[in-house]
Amino acid sequence: MSLLTPASEVIQRHLEHFTDRHVILAGDIQDELAATLDAASVRVLTNQYHRWQSLHALIGENVQFSATAPADFVRPCNTLIYFWPKNKQEACFQLDDLCTYLAAGSQIFVVGENRSGVKSAESIMEGISTLQKIDSARRCGLYYGELEQPTTFDIARWWRRYEEENVQIHALPGVFSHNEIDMGSNLLLSTFNGPISGNVLDVACGNGVLAAVIGKNNADVTLTLSDVSASAIASSIATLEANQLKGKVIASDVYSDIDDKFDWIISNPPFHDGLNTSYSAVENMILQAPKYLKKGGHFRIVANAFLPYPDMLDKAFGGHVMLAKTGKFKVYEAIKR
Repeated sequence: MSLLTPASEVIQRHLEHFTDRHVILAGDIQDELAATLDAASVRVLTNQYHRWQSLHALIGENVQFSATAPADFVRPCNTLIYFWPKNKQEACFQLDDLCTYLAAGSQIFVVGENRSGVKSAESIMEGISTLQKIDSARRCGLYYGELEQPTTFDIARWWRRYEEENVQIHALPGVFSHNEIDMGSNLLLSTFNGPISGNVLDVACGNGVLAAVIGKNNADVTLTLSDVSASAIASSIATLEANQLKGKVIASDVYSDIDDKFDWIISNPPFHDGLNTSYSAVENMILQAPKYLKKGGHFRIVANAFLPYPDMLDKAFGGHVMLAKTGKFKVYEAIKR
């Protein structure tokens, strides 16, 4: 079993609460605590494909990967352990969803690192559950209450929409560039100042803004979008549909579910896993990219200027160029020879 996060270690201090309960774990799950939790039954709802992959190997159909809570999956549970994410709006969205299908009187445990803003759970859940802090350890807080007033979830209230280069962008909470395009993606798009063609793979696609703008401006491209986030996948599908664009949108941990080869791989890749800085996904993306590019294919990404990607690009491709930069971001390109 993998090492437990501080939040899961706090939950382990209270295992006596769960032995006769039907438990569902949700939120920012970062480890395999669910596989060893002693309870009447244990289910996991995760928004992250790579978490689903690891847990599915351990607990099978008791873990589901979804942007929203399947009602029949949640209803048998009477205890929620919710791991607080770094994005407050994502927490509001997920708790509103989950508390629609849990019965009144269900136990709710909310746990998270103090730096994540978990304390705001008390105010967010006001009128739904009166949460009280019951433990503080490992720089985390654990809050407990019972569900007093189930919610009435309506996903339509949670969609955000904006326009970029005459392209309609749709996004759910927790998805990068939720309310507007970020500066990095904008800089990356600025480097596509001429027509392109061929197969385009947008890795870590988020709300689909990169692929949608490129697809709108280049009729001869074939689009594939991938992400580990179920909310990102739902957002990208909605973005493509809103702009009458065709494309394949798939769940993939970098290249885990990618089989084709491409003329272009583009990305504005994340360098965080939850609250923690992590370069492993981007390193994998760069070093494995040549395997998924056709000869002469382009690999183009935008990154914070301080990140150590040039050396990785040189290792993978034997060289790279910098196409654009600002004080904060740089756009790099490498070509498969």
